[in-house]
Amino acid sequence: MDDNRNTGQCLCGSVQFCISGEFESFFLCHCARCRKDSGSAHSANLFSSTAKVNWGSGESNIKTFRLSGSRHIKSFCKDCGSALPVFQADLGLLVVPAGSLDSRLDIRPNAHICFSSRADWDNDLASIERIAGLPD
Repeated sequence: MDDNRNTGQCLCGSVQFCISGEFESFFLCHCARCRKDSGSAHSANLFSSTAKVNWGSGESNIKTFRLSGSRHIKSFCKDCGSALPVFQADLGLLVVPAGSLDSRLDIRPNAHICFSSRADWDNDLASIERIAGLPD
């Protein structure tokens, strides 16, 4: 496969896609909006001003939500809720949730952003025990 192509899909597999092009940045965002829509400590999104998304299947299953009065936008599968790529036309950027990709990434996160907004429990997480599978 071409080094500038990444494939991905939603959790239920109904939406499948291929990203052609390079990612310019990769940020872990800790703002309250990203924490809400990821349900986690942060979102993990890749950004590109040149890459294109080609939908292999399930494009009719994609729902897009834009938070009124903001630039915050999220696309997701209507069936399973998985985050999916979205083109932010006002910024000219393709935003790809890193967890939606099945391909191995050659880019590492550039930075934690909105770090001062992180959750109060999101501190020194590297010191927490690591378990390879599910806990007993």
